Amino acid sequence: MRALAIAATGMSAQQQNIEVIAHNIANINTTGFKRARAEFTDLLYQTERIQGVSNRGRDATVPQGAQFGLGVRTAAVRSLQQQGAMSNTGNAYDLSLNGHGWFQILGPDNETLYTRAGSFSANANGQLVTVDGYQLSPTVTVPNNTLSVSVSQTGIVSAMIAGQTQPQQLGQLTIATFPNDAGMDALGGNLFRQTFASGQPIVGVPGDPGFGVVNQGYLESSNVDPVKELVSLIAAQRAFELNSKVIQAADEMAGTISKGIR
Repeated sequence: MRALAIAATGMSAQQQNIEVIAHNIANINTTGFKRARAEFTDLLYQTERIQGVSNRGRDATVPQGAQFGLGVRTAAVRSLQQQGAMSNTGNAYDLSLNGHGWFQILGPDNETLYTRAGSFSANANGQLVTVDGYQLSPTVTVPNNTLSVSVSQTGIVSAMIAGQTQPQQLGQLTIATFPNDAGMDALGGNLFRQTFASGQPIVGVPGDPGFGVVNQGYLESSNVDPVKELVSLIAAQRAFELNSKVIQAADEMAGTISKGIR
């Protein structure tokens, strides 16, 4: 029976849907995390009767044919790039982006990677790095005798140095935007890599048209809504159960037919 195979594709799709929801819920407290959504498309159709053809050589044409769908498949897991809420930390090295943009990070082999998680720290050389030790790009180095560090909304990093009366500018942060943020390759560790689907990065100064601004002392929270995720989880669970009922019904029908043959 086709119903068995069709329902099996439905159960597989809903299992993947639940896995996406579970990943969202697991990262509800991950800085800068963007929730994902599973998207589905129907599979091929088996045509029993073609519509729009003549009916056995007569002038009348068949208005509606007979096509039977063969199930469902997961077409994409879309990353939803809505802005997350801002969380006040009071840490001078915690930076968040309000609006479009990504911080640029020097990853392994000096590859430029991108992140929305701005929880930076100063390493032994005074350079601003991520929690995994990757340097912020452009590189910002804080002198040892620094009393305080300030970052403007436009990304200008300044420091008050001991013995000086005026703040010293340490650098200018730049951020990158992409034509298609959802097409970036997720690497884990809050890091992303550009791909052919994302397009080439456009680098600019925070606050410029099309670019977000920097907020010092804040971190961007995950944009996962626990209520919506729980509702989606219940809907996916019910859809999984319905497909299992179809398999059970098809199995009972097949059993009835086999008993009749005997």
